[in-house]
Amino acid sequence: MTCYLIRHGKDDPTVRGGWSKLGLTAEGKQQAEDLANDIFTKRCELAITKIFSSDLPRATETANPIAHALGLPVVECPQFRETNNGIFAGMPNELALEKYPGVFWNTLAWDETYPDGESPLLFYERIKSAWEAFSDEMLQEAQNVALVTHGGVIHAIQSLIRGVAFSNKTPQERIPHAALIPLRYQRGRWVEGE
Repeated sequence: MTCYLIRHGKDDPTVRGGWSKLGLTAEGKQQAEDLANDIFTKRCELAITKIFSSDLPRATETANPIAHALGLPVVECPQFRETNNGIFAGMPNELALEKYPGVFWNTLAWDETYPDGESPLLFYERIKSAWEAFSDEMLQEAQNVALVTHGGVIHAIQSLIRGVAFSNKTPQERIPHAALIPLRYQRGRWVEGE
């Protein structure tokens, strides 16, 4: 069984993401269409039977073309949203820098929350709980699925399956937009790669 993690297509880099309700850029929409076409071409090999997505617009706008190509519905999963960045969600970067200088994801203490949002600790605990429940459900069904979500969520899931500590202070590898990241379940655990 394989779970294909997918980071949403490109969104507006001039605003803060998190729980922003903004959608994809034109480039991001094209990335989503290109990915959907690629998945359709490889549909027999990938054998995706269900599509799950964060309910934030940039994720659903990535999931919908895939769902359309495969003739499947999208199951929205709010638990797989990006970090709740509270008042920063969708705020222009310039305004955030002016009003809240020095407040970034990697400057928060582990248990320090964004104003009206989550701390790194709360975010990690949410994703850990969501991934464990999702895994249990998928293992019962034993079918290949796709989960469209966000870079921070994918980093947290990778930390869990790699058995390494998750930290907002550690530089993370760049997760590409609209690309498949396969996680295969074998010998009782999730492993990365084909």
